[in-house]
Amino acid sequence: MSVLAVMRLELRRLFVRPLAWALAAFTLAELAWRFVLLLGNFLGAQVRLAALPNGPGYTDMVSVPLLSSLLTGGFLPFGLTELAIFIVPLLAMSTLAGERSNGTLPLLFGSGLSATAIVLGKYLALMAWLLLWLALTLAMPLALAHVTHFDWGKLAAAALGMLLLLAMLGSIGIACSAFTPHSALAAVVGIMLVLALCSIQLGAQSVGINNGVINWIALPTHLEPLLRGLVSTADIVWFVLMTVLALALATRRLNADKERG
Repeated sequence: MSVLAVMRLELRRLFVRPLAWALAAFTLAELAWRFVLLLGNFLGAQVRLAALPNGPGYTDMVSVPLLSSLLTGGFLPFGLTELAIFIVPLLAMSTLAGERSNGTLPLLFGSGLSATAIVLGKYLALMAWLLLWLALTLAMPLALAHVTHFDWGKLAAAALGMLLLLAMLGSIGIACSAFTPHSALAAVVGIMLVLALCSIQLGAQSVGINNGVINWIALPTHLEPLLRGLVSTADIVWFVLMTVLALALATRRLNADKERG
């Protein structure tokens, strides 16, 4: 077996699980409802926006707020960012913890697979699901690209930010699944870690701490500029470092399990 073999196996498991289909149906329905409401608000503000020389357009009022609500000051809850914080750990919770609780992890080790191949195969399978989820979400605002003025640069930056976010969330979910014995515990730990990354900056500011290190660690510091159309190498590097670190920790834990037998 190879990385691609593990990926195909995990994809089959993922797409036959009722949880994955239920989460996809629920989230896409919620995002479609959000898109319709955002579009209605945009159309209702056309007269007011026409009087502004540099007023927000379709991308600012519909496309980007569809991807995030809290980080962009949207008036509707649960954009793709907020949903991903909870959905991705639920999808990743059984990738390795499920193998451990079912007693099938030794079978993977016995097939000659390295810990790196197992982690990467399962991670790539999860990312395939998340990329499809992101593509279907972006298809909603793109469906009206031929009748609206699109800021392609800003949308591309926001889409890049979402791709990096999903990649990081997926790696954290895999790492939590590697370190916990039960799938439910992996999901809870993953959600709590991501929420900590989102709120650490606000918590520090509330007690009067304005530390550059804390600001650098916080997720909004790096995601918000991308959602606003500002692409920075430093922000991209942060997401890559977090993703690689989480995958490295998951691989290290599997190697320890393999050595213990």
